[in-house]
Order: sequence, then C-alpha cells, then structure tokens
Amino acid sequence: MVNEVEQKRDEALTEKAGKAAKMIWITFRKEGMHKYPAALEDPKLKTGDEYDVSFLGYPHRHTFHFKVAIEVFHDDRDIEFIQFQRWLDRRYSSVEKGLDGDVLQLDYKSCEMIADDLSTVIQAKYPGRWLKISVAEDDENGCEIEYPVEQN
Repeated sequence: MVNEVEQKRDEALTEKAGKAAKMIWITFRKEGMHKYPAALEDPKLKTGDEYDVSFLGYPHRHTFHFKVAIEVFHDDRDIEFIQFQRWLDRRYSSVEKGLDGDVLQLDYKSCEMIADDLSTVIQAKYPGRWLKISVAEDDENGCEIEYPVEQN
C-alpha cells in the first residue's frame, strides 16, 4: 500500500513539473559610454540644485549589468547557459571582430532602450518564448522589462 501511495505521489509530482513554466537566466557585463542629451536643456533635469542631473548630457562611462531570463520548453538544456551567455556577450562586440549586422550599440540609449534592442535580437533567434531583461548602470540603477510571447 505504501509503495502504491508513493508511486501515485511521484506520478502527480512528475505531471505537475511537466506543466511548470520553465526558464533559464544568465548574466553578463559590458563597459559602455552613453549620454542623455536632453539633460543639458530640460528644466526638469537641469534644476541647478541637489537634484540637477545635467551632467548626464555629456558622454559618461558605466559598467552595464545584464540579466536575461528566457523560457525553455524542456528541462534538459533546451538553451545551454554558457552558449547563450557567450552569444549575448558578443552582441556588444565590435564589427571588426567579424559579427554580421547584429552588433548592439549603447549610444544615447536609456537602460530601457538597451533592453528593447536586446529583446529584438533575442526574439529573432529564439521566437515564441517569454523573455525578461534587466539592464543596470553600475549594478546600481536600472530597468527590468518582461516581453511576453506575442500572439499571432
């Protein structure tokens, strides 16, 4: 009787696990320069007091910290962590290193814009998957955006 109860419990757990939403996540960092040109003129940003952030209008350096979570469809390395991490890291390499057209630039982009650009590249390679991207400046302030599966 005990074996039968344990077997039914194991079957129920296996069935439940099979229905679970599965995702993996990776992290990587990239040094980059960007600026926020509006900060030089916008009175909401160029306040002249302790809230003044007009300095953001000039090019400045950050270490951008990325965390990317993506849906997987089974539990045996549907997307292999290390390969996914290396592929994403290379999206910010220079054209001189031989990449063909999917190099991402930081330029004057906010963390939200950087995440949106990265999501487009990931979704082109891995369509039909839920995705969440976090981008932070110096691992201090940033954004987190969920990209649900697009319904056709």
